[in-house]
Amino acid sequence: MSLWTSLEPASATVDPGGSTTVRLRLRNTGDVVDEYRFEAVGPLAPWARVEPQVLRLYPGTTGSVDIAFAPPRTPDATAGPNPYAVRITPTEHPEATTVPEGNLTITPFTEVRAELVPPTVKGRFRGRPKLAVDNLGNTKLTASVIGSDNGDQLSYDIYPSNVQIEPGRAAFVKTTLKPRQIIWFGSKESRPYTLAVQRSGVDPMDVEGTYIQKGFLPRWLATFLGIFMALALTFVLLWIAYKPQVRSSATEKLQEAGISTLAPSPSLTPEAPKAPSAEPVVSEPAVPTPSGDSGGGGGGGGGESPKPKPKPKSVVPATNILLRNTTTKMCAELPGRDKGKPTGRVQQAPCTEKVEEDNQLWNLEVRQEKAGPGATDLFVIRNVKDQLCMDLPNAGAQPVQVGVYESECVGTSADNDLWWIDKQESGAYWIRNFASNNKCLDVAGFSTGTVDTNLTLYDCSNIDDQEWLVIHPKTG
Repeated sequence: MSLWTSLEPASATVDPGGSTTVRLRLRNTGDVVDEYRFEAVGPLAPWARVEPQVLRLYPGTTGSVDIAFAPPRTPDATAGPNPYAVRITPTEHPEATTVPEGNLTITPFTEVRAELVPPTVKGRFRGRPKLAVDNLGNTKLTASVIGSDNGDQLSYDIYPSNVQIEPGRAAFVKTTLKPRQIIWFGSKESRPYTLAVQRSGVDPMDVEGTYIQKGFLPRWLATFLGIFMALALTFVLLWIAYKPQVRSSATEKLQEAGISTLAPSPSLTPEAPKAPSAEPVVSEPAVPTPSGDSGGGGGGGGGESPKPKPKPKSVVPATNILLRNTTTKMCAELPGRDKGKPTGRVQQAPCTEKVEEDNQLWNLEVRQEKAGPGATDLFVIRNVKDQLCMDLPNAGAQPVQVGVYESECVGTSADNDLWWIDKQESGAYWIRNFASNNKCLDVAGFSTGTVDTNLTLYDCSNIDDQEWLVIHPKTG
Protein backbone atom coordinates (compact mmCIF):
# COMPACT_ATOMS: atom_id res chain seq x y z
CA MET A 1 0.00 0.00 0.00
CA SER A 2 1.38 3.43 -0.98
CA LEU A 3 -0.66 5.53 1.49
CA TRP A 4 -0.63 6.20 5.26
CA THR A 5 -3.73 7.72 6.96
CA SER A 6 -4.72 8.97 10.40
CA LEU A 7 -8.02 10.44 11.78
CA GLU A 8 -7.60 13.14 14.42
CA PRO A 9 -9.53 12.53 16.64
CA ALA A 10 -10.68 8.99 15.94
CA SER A 11 -13.85 9.59 18.02
CA ALA A 12 -15.77 12.87 18.16
CA THR A 13 -19.01 14.20 19.69
CA VAL A 14 -21.57 16.58 18.15
CA ASP A 15 -24.93 18.06 19.18
CA PRO A 16 -27.89 17.77 16.76
CA GLY A 17 -28.15 21.07 14.95
CA GLY A 18 -24.45 21.82 15.62
CA SER A 19 -21.26 20.83 13.83
CA THR A 20 -17.80 19.39 14.49
CA THR A 21 -14.67 18.79 12.37
CA VAL A 22 -12.34 15.80 12.16
CA ARG A 23 -8.97 16.08 10.40
CA LEU A 24 -7.75 13.30 8.11
CA ARG A 25 -3.95 13.24 7.63
CA LEU A 26 -2.34 11.15 4.87
CA ARG A 27 1.18 10.58 3.41
CA ASN A 28 2.17 9.41 -0.04
CA THR A 29 4.52 6.51 0.67
CA GLY A 30 4.85 5.63 -3.01
CA ASP A 31 7.44 6.72 -5.54
CA VAL A 32 5.22 8.64 -7.96
CA VAL A 33 3.13 11.78 -7.69
CA ASP A 34 -0.48 10.81 -7.04
CA GLU A 35 -3.85 12.55 -6.76
CA TYR A 36 -6.35 11.39 -4.14
CA ARG A 37 -10.13 11.79 -4.17
CA PHE A 38 -12.14 11.73 -0.91
CA GLU A 39 -15.76 10.61 -0.36
CA ALA A 40 -17.66 10.16 2.93
CA VAL A 41 -19.55 6.86 3.15
CA GLY A 42 -21.94 5.29 5.66
CA PRO A 43 -25.15 6.49 7.45
CA LEU A 44 -23.58 9.86 8.30
CA ALA A 45 -22.53 10.63 4.69
CA PRO A 46 -25.49 13.00 4.00
CA TRP A 47 -24.33 15.21 6.90
CA ALA A 48 -20.59 15.06 6.14
CA ARG A 49 -18.54 17.41 3.90
CA VAL A 50 -14.87 16.84 2.95
CA GLU A 51 -12.67 19.85 2.12
CA PRO A 52 -10.82 19.68 -0.16
CA GLN A 53 -12.31 16.79 -2.11
CA VAL A 54 -9.09 16.27 -4.17
CA LEU A 55 -5.49 16.38 -2.86
CA ARG A 56 -2.26 15.99 -4.87
CA LEU A 57 0.83 14.71 -3.05
CA TYR A 58 4.45 14.16 -4.09
CA PRO A 59 6.23 11.01 -2.90
CA GLY A 60 7.09 11.21 0.80
CA THR A 61 4.97 14.30 1.45
CA THR A 62 2.07 14.64 3.92
CA GLY A 63 -1.28 16.46 3.52
CA SER A 64 -4.60 16.76 5.33
CA VAL A 65 -8.31 17.29 4.66
CA ASP A 66 -11.10 18.37 7.00
CA ILE A 67 -14.31 16.35 7.46
CA ALA A 68 -17.15 18.53 8.80
CA PHE A 69 -20.20 16.82 10.36
CA ALA A 70 -23.47 18.78 10.82
CA PRO A 71 -26.32 16.42 11.83
CA PRO A 72 -29.75 18.11 11.84
CA ARG A 73 -31.91 18.49 14.96
CA THR A 74 -34.38 15.84 13.81
CA PRO A 75 -35.27 12.29 14.87
CA ASP A 76 -33.08 11.00 11.99
CA ALA A 77 -29.97 11.96 13.95
CA THR A 78 -29.95 8.84 16.11
CA ALA A 79 -28.51 9.45 19.55
CA GLY A 80 -25.38 7.51 20.54
CA PRO A 81 -22.23 6.33 18.74
CA ASN A 82 -22.45 6.23 14.93
CA PRO A 83 -19.62 4.79 12.76
CA TYR A 84 -18.47 6.59 9.63
CA ALA A 85 -15.81 6.09 6.95
CA VAL A 86 -13.99 8.05 4.23
CA ARG A 87 -13.14 6.39 0.91
CA ILE A 88 -9.75 7.50 -0.50
CA THR A 89 -9.24 6.62 -4.18
CA PRO A 90 -5.76 7.18 -5.76
CA THR A 91 -5.87 8.32 -9.39
CA GLU A 92 -2.73 6.42 -10.39
CA HIS A 93 -3.68 3.24 -8.59
CA PRO A 94 -7.50 3.15 -8.24
CA GLU A 95 -7.41 -0.47 -7.11
CA ALA A 96 -5.53 0.59 -3.97
CA THR A 97 -8.56 2.28 -2.37
CA THR A 98 -8.22 3.02 1.36
CA VAL A 99 -11.22 3.43 3.73
CA PRO A 100 -10.27 4.80 7.18
CA GLU A 101 -13.04 4.53 9.79
CA GLY A 102 -14.02 6.67 12.78
CA ASN A 103 -16.77 7.10 15.32
CA LEU A 104 -19.12 10.09 15.83
CA THR A 105 -21.29 10.29 18.98
CA ILE A 106 -24.52 12.29 18.57
CA THR A 107 -25.88 13.67 21.84
CA PRO A 108 -29.56 13.00 22.73
CA PHE A 109 -32.24 15.68 22.75
CA THR A 110 -35.97 15.63 23.51
CA GLU A 111 -38.70 17.58 21.81
CA VAL A 112 -42.41 16.85 22.20
CA ARG A 113 -45.43 18.31 20.47
CA ALA A 114 -49.01 17.61 21.60
CA GLU A 115 -52.28 18.63 19.97
CA LEU A 116 -55.97 18.00 20.70
CA VAL A 117 -58.03 16.71 17.78
CA PRO A 118 -60.46 18.44 17.71
CA PRO A 119 -59.67 21.21 20.22
CA THR A 120 -63.40 21.76 20.88
CA VAL A 121 -65.93 18.94 21.37
CA LYS A 122 -69.68 19.10 22.00
CA GLY A 123 -72.11 16.73 23.71
CA ARG A 124 -74.84 16.32 26.30
CA PHE A 125 -73.36 13.44 28.31
CA ARG A 126 -69.77 13.05 27.04
CA GLY A 127 -67.11 14.26 24.63
CA ARG A 128 -64.41 12.19 22.91
CA PRO A 129 -61.35 14.20 21.83
CA LYS A 130 -58.01 12.60 20.93
CA LEU A 131 -54.60 13.84 22.04
CA ALA A 132 -51.88 13.46 19.38
CA VAL A 133 -48.40 13.25 20.97
CA ASP A 134 -45.42 13.57 18.53
CA ASN A 135 -41.87 12.60 19.53
CA LEU A 136 -39.64 15.03 17.61
CA GLY A 137 -36.53 14.09 19.59
CA ASN A 138 -33.93 11.40 18.83
CA THR A 139 -34.60 9.21 21.90
CA LYS A 140 -37.56 7.09 23.03
CA LEU A 141 -40.23 9.14 24.84
CA THR A 142 -42.03 7.83 27.95
CA ALA A 143 -44.89 9.99 29.23
CA SER A 144 -48.21 9.87 31.07
CA VAL A 145 -51.39 11.90 30.41
CA ILE A 146 -53.77 13.31 33.06
CA GLY A 147 -56.77 15.65 32.79
CA SER A 148 -57.89 18.57 34.96
CA ASP A 149 -60.23 21.55 34.94
CA ASN A 150 -61.27 24.40 37.20
CA GLY A 151 -64.01 23.42 39.63
CA ASP A 152 -63.68 19.67 38.98
CA GLN A 153 -66.67 19.80 36.63
CA LEU A 154 -65.51 16.92 34.39
CA SER A 155 -64.29 13.36 34.86
CA TYR A 156 -61.67 11.86 32.55
CA ASP A 157 -61.34 8.37 31.06
CA ILE A 158 -57.91 8.31 29.35
CA TYR A 159 -56.65 5.31 27.36
CA PRO A 160 -53.81 4.61 27.29
CA SER A 161 -52.76 6.82 30.19
CA ASN A 162 -49.06 5.92 29.67
CA VAL A 163 -47.31 5.93 26.29
CA GLN A 164 -43.87 5.05 24.90
CA ILE A 165 -43.07 6.63 21.53
CA GLU A 166 -40.09 5.93 19.28
CA PRO A 167 -38.20 8.88 17.74
CA GLY A 168 -40.08 10.42 14.84
CA ARG A 169 -43.32 8.60 15.66
CA ALA A 170 -46.65 9.70 17.16
CA ALA A 171 -49.24 8.20 19.51
CA PHE A 172 -52.95 8.97 19.86
CA VAL A 173 -54.47 8.99 23.35
CA LYS A 174 -58.26 8.51 23.46
CA THR A 175 -60.05 10.62 26.05
CA THR A 176 -63.67 10.49 27.20
CA LEU A 177 -64.93 13.59 29.03
CA LYS A 178 -68.01 13.20 31.26
CA PRO A 179 -69.75 16.14 32.97
CA ARG A 180 -70.41 15.52 36.65
CA GLN A 181 -73.78 17.33 36.39
CA ILE A 182 -76.29 17.09 33.54
CA ILE A 183 -77.90 20.28 32.21
CA TRP A 184 -81.54 19.29 31.90
CA PHE A 185 -82.83 22.64 30.62
CA GLY A 186 -81.14 25.79 29.46
CA SER A 187 -78.46 26.93 27.10
CA LYS A 188 -75.14 25.19 26.48
CA GLU A 189 -72.15 25.87 28.74
CA SER A 190 -68.44 26.04 27.89
CA ARG A 191 -66.16 23.99 30.15
CA PRO A 192 -62.39 24.54 29.52
CA TYR A 193 -60.11 21.66 30.45
CA THR A 194 -56.42 20.75 30.26
CA LEU A 195 -54.64 17.52 29.33
CA ALA A 196 -51.09 17.45 30.75
CA VAL A 197 -48.29 15.37 29.17
CA GLN A 198 -45.98 14.50 32.06
CA ARG A 199 -42.35 13.39 31.65
CA SER A 200 -39.78 12.55 34.28
CA GLY A 201 -37.55 15.46 35.25
CA VAL A 202 -39.28 18.18 33.19
CA ASP A 203 -42.33 20.40 33.62
CA PRO A 204 -45.64 19.02 32.28
CA MET A 205 -46.79 20.11 28.84
CA ASP A 206 -50.35 21.46 29.09
CA VAL A 207 -52.72 21.22 26.13
CA GLU A 208 -55.92 23.20 26.53
CA GLY A 209 -59.28 22.29 25.05
CA THR A 210 -62.95 23.14 25.46
CA TYR A 211 -65.96 20.89 26.09
CA ILE A 212 -69.29 22.45 25.09
CA GLN A 213 -72.00 20.81 27.23
CA LYS A 214 -75.46 21.02 25.68
CA GLY A 215 -78.73 20.97 27.61
CA PHE A 216 -80.63 17.69 27.70
CA LEU A 217 -83.75 19.44 26.39
CA PRO A 218 -83.51 22.47 24.09
CA ARG A 219 -84.33 25.85 25.56
CA TRP A 220 -87.31 26.39 23.25
CA LEU A 221 -88.84 23.12 24.47
CA ALA A 222 -88.53 24.24 28.09
CA THR A 223 -90.25 27.53 27.17
CA PHE A 224 -92.98 25.61 25.34
CA LEU A 225 -93.57 23.28 28.30
CA GLY A 226 -93.72 26.26 30.66
CA ILE A 227 -96.33 28.01 28.51
CA PHE A 228 -98.30 24.75 28.13
CA MET A 229 -98.36 24.19 31.89
CA ALA A 230 -99.47 27.79 32.49
CA LEU A 231 -102.30 27.42 29.97
CA ALA A 232 -103.34 24.07 31.46
CA LEU A 233 -103.41 25.56 34.97
CA THR A 234 -105.43 28.56 33.74
CA PHE A 235 -107.94 26.23 32.06
CA VAL A 236 -108.38 24.18 35.23
CA LEU A 237 -108.94 27.30 37.35
CA LEU A 238 -111.47 28.67 34.85
CA TRP A 239 -113.29 25.31 34.78
CA ILE A 240 -113.52 25.23 38.56
CA ALA A 241 -114.74 28.84 38.73
CA TYR A 242 -117.27 28.70 35.88
CA LYS A 243 -118.31 25.05 35.63
CA PRO A 244 -122.09 24.70 34.75
CA GLN A 245 -124.48 24.00 37.66
CA VAL A 246 -126.27 20.95 36.24
CA ARG A 247 -128.59 20.44 39.25
CA SER A 248 -129.71 24.05 39.58
CA SER A 249 -132.43 23.84 36.92
CA ALA A 250 -133.90 20.67 38.47
CA THR A 251 -133.99 22.36 41.86
CA GLU A 252 -135.83 25.32 40.37
CA LYS A 253 -138.50 22.98 38.88
CA LEU A 254 -139.06 21.34 42.24
CA GLN A 255 -139.37 24.68 43.95
CA GLU A 256 -141.92 25.80 41.38
CA ALA A 257 -143.95 22.63 42.17
CA GLY A 258 -143.88 23.51 45.88
CA ILE A 259 -141.66 20.55 46.93
CA SER A 260 -138.83 21.28 49.32
CA THR A 261 -135.43 19.93 48.50
CA LEU A 262 -134.21 20.13 52.09
CA ALA A 263 -134.11 17.08 54.38
CA PRO A 264 -136.63 17.05 57.25
CA SER A 265 -135.36 18.81 60.33
CA PRO A 266 -134.53 16.37 63.11
CA SER A 267 -135.96 18.80 65.69
CA LEU A 268 -139.49 18.28 64.35
CA THR A 269 -139.48 14.48 64.95
CA PRO A 270 -136.95 13.83 67.69
CA GLU A 271 -137.99 10.18 68.20
CA ALA A 272 -137.97 9.21 64.51
CA PRO A 273 -134.24 8.61 64.16
CA LYS A 274 -134.13 6.34 67.22
CA ALA A 275 -136.34 3.60 65.81
CA PRO A 276 -134.31 3.04 62.62
CA SER A 277 -131.04 3.43 64.50
CA ALA A 278 -131.93 0.57 66.85
CA GLU A 279 -131.95 -2.02 64.11
CA PRO A 280 -128.49 -1.21 62.78
CA VAL A 281 -127.15 -1.38 66.30
CA VAL A 282 -128.65 -4.86 66.83
CA SER A 283 -127.86 -6.07 63.33
CA GLU A 284 -124.18 -5.08 63.44
CA PRO A 285 -123.09 -7.87 65.82
CA ALA A 286 -125.58 -10.32 64.26
CA VAL A 287 -123.73 -10.39 60.95
CA PRO A 288 -121.86 -13.73 60.92
CA THR A 289 -118.20 -13.80 59.99
CA PRO A 290 -117.05 -16.06 57.17
CA SER A 291 -114.81 -18.05 59.50
CA GLY A 292 -116.28 -20.50 62.00
CA ASP A 293 -113.56 -19.63 64.56
CA SER A 294 -114.97 -16.15 65.32
CA GLY A 295 -116.97 -17.34 68.35
CA GLY A 296 -113.94 -18.82 70.08
CA GLY A 297 -113.22 -15.76 72.20
CA GLY A 298 -110.56 -13.12 71.99
CA GLY A 299 -107.73 -15.60 72.01
CA GLY A 300 -108.97 -17.37 68.87
CA GLY A 301 -108.47 -14.35 66.65
CA GLY A 302 -104.68 -14.74 66.77
CA GLY A 303 -104.78 -17.70 64.39
CA GLU A 304 -106.10 -15.51 61.58
CA SER A 305 -103.11 -13.09 61.44
CA PRO A 306 -101.04 -13.54 58.25
CA LYS A 307 -97.74 -15.36 58.63
CA PRO A 308 -94.61 -13.22 57.99
CA LYS A 309 -93.08 -13.68 54.58
CA PRO A 310 -89.82 -15.66 54.59
CA LYS A 311 -86.71 -13.51 54.12
CA PRO A 312 -85.35 -13.91 50.55
CA LYS A 313 -82.22 -16.04 50.32
CA SER A 314 -78.98 -14.10 49.70
CA VAL A 315 -77.31 -14.51 46.31
CA VAL A 316 -73.97 -14.95 48.10
CA PRO A 317 -72.23 -17.40 48.25
CA ALA A 318 -72.53 -18.73 44.69
CA THR A 319 -70.55 -21.05 42.42
CA ASN A 320 -70.19 -21.35 38.65
CA ILE A 321 -72.10 -18.16 37.89
CA LEU A 322 -71.99 -15.51 35.14
CA LEU A 323 -71.80 -11.79 35.95
CA ARG A 324 -73.90 -10.10 33.25
CA ASN A 325 -74.05 -6.29 32.92
CA THR A 326 -77.64 -5.09 32.48
CA THR A 327 -76.62 -2.11 30.31
CA THR A 328 -74.11 -3.65 27.87
CA LYS A 329 -75.70 -7.16 28.02
CA MET A 330 -72.19 -8.67 28.22
CA CYS A 331 -70.43 -10.84 30.80
CA ALA A 332 -67.29 -10.38 32.86
CA GLU A 333 -64.41 -12.49 31.49
CA LEU A 334 -60.64 -12.69 30.90
CA PRO A 335 -58.84 -11.96 27.58
CA GLY A 336 -58.86 -14.98 25.28
CA ARG A 337 -60.43 -18.29 26.27
CA ASP A 338 -57.66 -19.74 28.47
CA LYS A 339 -56.49 -18.98 31.98
CA GLY A 340 -55.59 -15.43 32.94
CA LYS A 341 -52.47 -14.39 34.81
CA PRO A 342 -51.67 -12.24 37.86
CA THR A 343 -51.98 -8.52 37.00
CA GLY A 344 -53.92 -9.53 33.88
CA ARG A 345 -56.91 -7.32 33.16
CA VAL A 346 -60.60 -8.25 33.51
CA GLN A 347 -62.90 -7.25 30.64
CA GLN A 348 -66.37 -7.88 29.18
CA ALA A 349 -67.48 -9.91 26.15
CA PRO A 350 -70.72 -11.41 24.82
CA CYS A 351 -71.98 -14.12 27.16
CA THR A 352 -71.20 -17.56 25.73
CA GLU A 353 -73.53 -20.55 25.81
CA LYS A 354 -70.62 -23.00 26.08
CA VAL A 355 -69.33 -21.74 29.40
CA GLU A 356 -67.03 -24.71 29.89
CA GLU A 357 -64.98 -23.65 26.82
CA ASP A 358 -64.44 -20.04 27.99
CA ASN A 359 -63.39 -18.26 31.22
CA GLN A 360 -66.63 -16.45 32.14
CA LEU A 361 -67.54 -18.57 35.20
CA TRP A 362 -66.92 -17.12 38.69
CA ASN A 363 -67.36 -18.17 42.33
CA LEU A 364 -68.55 -15.73 44.99
CA GLU A 365 -66.78 -17.02 48.11
CA VAL A 366 -67.68 -15.50 51.50
CA ARG A 367 -64.59 -14.62 53.56
CA GLN A 368 -66.12 -12.45 56.33
CA GLU A 369 -69.73 -13.01 57.36
CA LYS A 370 -71.85 -9.92 58.18
CA ALA A 371 -68.74 -7.68 58.19
CA GLY A 372 -69.89 -5.35 55.42
CA PRO A 373 -72.29 -2.38 55.47
CA GLY A 374 -75.77 -3.37 56.70
CA ALA A 375 -74.39 -6.68 58.04
CA THR A 376 -73.70 -7.93 54.50
CA ASP A 377 -71.22 -10.72 53.76
CA LEU A 378 -67.80 -9.80 52.34
CA PHE A 379 -66.67 -12.11 49.54
CA VAL A 380 -64.00 -12.59 46.87
CA ILE A 381 -64.78 -13.06 43.17
CA ARG A 382 -62.74 -16.07 42.03
CA ASN A 383 -62.42 -17.16 38.38
CA VAL A 384 -63.28 -20.85 38.05
CA LYS A 385 -60.70 -21.56 35.32
CA ASP A 386 -57.52 -19.98 36.77
CA GLN A 387 -58.57 -19.67 40.49
CA LEU A 388 -57.40 -16.03 40.60
CA CYS A 389 -59.55 -13.26 42.09
CA MET A 390 -60.80 -9.87 40.88
CA ASP A 391 -58.52 -7.30 42.53
CA LEU A 392 -57.39 -3.66 42.37
CA PRO A 393 -53.78 -2.44 42.09
CA ASN A 394 -51.66 -2.19 45.25
CA ALA A 395 -53.54 -2.38 48.60
CA GLY A 396 -56.15 -0.24 50.35
CA ALA A 397 -58.56 2.30 48.85
CA GLN A 398 -58.17 3.08 45.13
CA PRO A 399 -59.62 6.01 43.12
CA VAL A 400 -62.39 5.80 40.52
CA GLN A 401 -61.49 4.73 36.96
CA VAL A 402 -58.77 2.39 38.26
CA GLY A 403 -58.67 -0.87 36.29
CA VAL A 404 -59.81 -4.24 37.68
CA TYR A 405 -57.16 -6.99 37.42
CA GLU A 406 -56.57 -10.55 38.60
CA SER A 407 -54.27 -11.59 41.43
CA GLU A 408 -53.85 -14.28 44.04
CA CYS A 409 -56.84 -14.33 46.42
CA VAL A 410 -56.14 -12.68 49.81
CA GLY A 411 -59.60 -11.92 51.21
CA THR A 412 -58.57 -9.74 54.13
CA SER A 413 -59.30 -6.13 55.05
CA ALA A 414 -55.64 -5.27 54.49
CA ASP A 415 -56.06 -5.86 50.73
CA ASN A 416 -58.76 -4.63 48.34
CA ASP A 417 -60.19 -7.84 46.85
CA LEU A 418 -63.23 -7.98 49.19
CA TRP A 419 -66.62 -7.07 47.70
CA TRP A 420 -70.23 -6.90 48.93
CA ILE A 421 -73.58 -7.09 47.12
CA ASP A 422 -76.17 -4.29 47.08
CA LYS A 423 -79.55 -5.19 45.52
CA GLN A 424 -81.33 -2.48 43.48
CA GLU A 425 -85.03 -1.87 42.73
CA SER A 426 -84.54 -3.31 39.23
CA GLY A 427 -83.63 -6.68 40.77
CA ALA A 428 -80.00 -6.36 39.65
CA TYR A 429 -77.03 -5.76 41.96
CA TRP A 430 -74.29 -3.25 42.60
CA ILE A 431 -71.03 -5.11 43.32
CA ARG A 432 -69.18 -2.75 45.68
CA ASN A 433 -65.51 -2.77 46.73
CA PHE A 434 -65.24 -2.71 50.52
CA ALA A 435 -61.77 -1.10 50.74
CA SER A 436 -62.36 1.63 48.11
CA ASN A 437 -65.13 3.60 49.83
CA ASN A 438 -67.76 1.13 48.52
CA LYS A 439 -67.30 2.16 44.86
CA CYS A 440 -68.98 -0.05 42.23
CA LEU A 441 -67.74 -2.55 39.65
CA ASP A 442 -68.10 -0.68 36.34
CA VAL A 443 -67.54 -0.98 32.58
CA ALA A 444 -65.19 1.71 31.27
CA GLY A 445 -67.04 4.53 29.50
CA PHE A 446 -70.53 5.93 30.13
CA SER A 447 -72.91 3.12 29.07
CA THR A 448 -70.86 2.68 25.88
CA GLY A 449 -68.72 -0.36 26.63
CA THR A 450 -68.04 -2.68 23.68
CA VAL A 451 -66.37 -6.07 23.30
CA ASP A 452 -63.08 -6.34 25.30
CA THR A 453 -63.77 -3.11 27.23
CA ASN A 454 -61.96 -3.14 30.58
CA LEU A 455 -63.79 -3.36 33.90
CA THR A 456 -63.04 -0.46 36.25
CA LEU A 457 -64.13 1.07 39.55
CA TYR A 458 -66.55 4.02 39.50
CA ASP A 459 -69.16 5.93 41.49
CA CYS A 460 -72.34 3.85 41.89
CA SER A 461 -75.22 4.94 39.65
CA ASN A 462 -78.46 3.50 38.23
CA ILE A 463 -78.11 5.39 34.93
CA ASP A 464 -74.66 4.12 33.94
CA ASP A 465 -73.42 0.53 33.67
CA GLN A 466 -72.86 -0.55 37.30
CA GLU A 467 -75.82 -2.98 37.63
CA TRP A 468 -75.08 -6.74 37.29
CA LEU A 469 -77.11 -9.93 37.22
CA VAL A 470 -75.88 -13.13 38.90
CA ILE A 471 -76.83 -15.91 36.46
CA HIS A 472 -76.55 -19.67 36.98
CA PRO A 473 -76.04 -21.03 33.44
CA LYS A 474 -77.12 -24.42 32.23
CA THR A 475 -74.04 -26.57 31.68
CA GLY A 476 -73.53 -29.93 30.10
